[in-house]
Amino acid sequence: MPDLDPVTLAVIENGLAQVCNEMDLAFSRAAFSPVIAEANDRSDGIYHRDGGRLVAQGELGLPVFVGTMQDSTRAVLDAIAEGRAAPPEEGDIFVLNDPYLGGTHLMDVKFVTPFFYRGELFCWLANTGHWPDIGGAVPGGFSANATEVEQEGLRLPPVKLFKRGELDSEIYGIITSNIRVAEQRIGDIRAQRAALLVGARRLTALLDRYGRDTVDTAIAELERRAETQMRARIAPIPDGVYEGTAVVDSDGVVDEPLWIRLKITKRDSELHFDLSESSPPCRGPMNSVIATTRSSIYLAIKHIFPEVPINAGMFVPLRIEDPEGTFLYAKYPRPVSGCAAEVSQRIAEAVFAAMVKAVPERVTAAPAGTSGNFALGGSDPVRGRNYVMYHITGGGYGGNADHDGLSYGCSTIGISKSAPVEVTEQQYPVLFEEFALREGSGGAGRRRGGFGARYTVRLTAGEARASFVMDHGRFGPQGVLGGRDGACNRITVHYADGRTYVPPHLSKDQGVPVAAGDRITIETPGGGGYGDPFAREPELVLRDLRRGYYTVAQARDWFGVVVDGETLELDLAATERLRAAAAANP
Repeated sequence: MPDLDPVTLAVIENGLAQVCNEMDLAFSRAAFSPVIAEANDRSDGIYHRDGGRLVAQGELGLPVFVGTMQDSTRAVLDAIAEGRAAPPEEGDIFVLNDPYLGGTHLMDVKFVTPFFYRGELFCWLANTGHWPDIGGAVPGGFSANATEVEQEGLRLPPVKLFKRGELDSEIYGIITSNIRVAEQRIGDIRAQRAALLVGARRLTALLDRYGRDTVDTAIAELERRAETQMRARIAPIPDGVYEGTAVVDSDGVVDEPLWIRLKITKRDSELHFDLSESSPPCRGPMNSVIATTRSSIYLAIKHIFPEVPINAGMFVPLRIEDPEGTFLYAKYPRPVSGCAAEVSQRIAEAVFAAMVKAVPERVTAAPAGTSGNFALGGSDPVRGRNYVMYHITGGGYGGNADHDGLSYGCSTIGISKSAPVEVTEQQYPVLFEEFALREGSGGAGRRRGGFGARYTVRLTAGEARASFVMDHGRFGPQGVLGGRDGACNRITVHYADGRTYVPPHLSKDQGVPVAAGDRITIETPGGGGYGDPFAREPELVLRDLRRGYYTVAQARDWFGVVVDGETLELDLAATERLRAAAAANP
């Protein structure tokens, strides 16, 4: 094998990431659905020809898809090896969304294609796109009350949607016969394929420049170095057991919380993850498939050690025990529509809660931790067509040792964002009456949590059904090291006749009827606070107060800062007395 100098290795490393970046951009630019084209709910990656392990991902893809696409690529390889799928040929593209075969939820549809270089299989290219509908009981696929996966939509095993570059009309017909607004899916399918074709062209150019053997050698070396770097970050952590918990509001069917109980054992240069004491499998759709559970841990550790390159080598020192018998190891026919967008973030939160005790300078308090999945499906009488609108929202990040949490950031699991309201209003019969920061939602702390968002959307024509799969409606994002929790998620439906409706499960419901003139208000969580709020600099509290983030009463009760309510001037002497009294009577 050829020797590699550091410069060549670095160029190839960045070249592989650039291939993925260009796939991501091509996917978003060509996609029809706003959830992909505007919200970027998609990801692309390069996977090894042997076993499907991760080679590279770009900076623009959802992290939660990175780990799961390892498993979905492996599922394609297994199907080929076992004779359930035909051997790959140039131009073939496999499609699958089966959550139990390395998936997430059914709306996340994977395309996997073999990449041949000069007639030989070199690697696999894969991507995931969130389709706005995949059939099932409710528009958008987020069935909050599903009790089996068939109620969530069409489930696809690995099959060739494209054969030697040609779309298989029979497979395509099966798909479109089982989903809503089927005529629109061809736009997303072509975009998803186009992204893979862009990746193949860019990867060919990289191999032409450096040669197959050199790039192969670089991939192996990058994997080895990622493992070495990950071990180097873990090694200084004191050996021991670190515990963290997180809570899912409910499963959407049984109104009781689901507990994630995590033990992380640090031993030498490895972290061992034990989730076996978590709640058992649940009836509703908040079960997590094992691929998502693993990927959630990977992305949480990546948040803590962001400088470690992301490829399969990074995952080697992270030893995850399969949590058999819990809701974090879903098996057929358990429903799973909430696993990727919601349960994954609770798993990451449990990792943060445990690791903040080990490396407090690196770990934040809990972020908002919900994707705010809101689907609205109905018929638009003005345009004379049916529609499925899917909207996601972010929330506040947790505070950390250095600074306050970011306000209204994207979810823990990725970079997807809300589609611009102007685009959404053009596509669907809705009007956004409000979209603002949610003041007071950030948890108090020496470094406070960031703020969530509050928005109100009104249906302007026709009738529709609204569905919500969110979380943190029962308990807010955790504060750490004495910080307060962030505010809880809230959903309120305001009917034109003056009635209001709050879902019984607070953050989850499906098929809620709405008509023209009805409004839906969603308030997303703020991040948790970091450290004792009474240790926050009074000047920072005063700044937040003058910006309208907190009230005078909250400044006094949450931060121990006394301010004149009329002049908004700081009373430093009264502040010192209040804080001294609190310290004397903890």
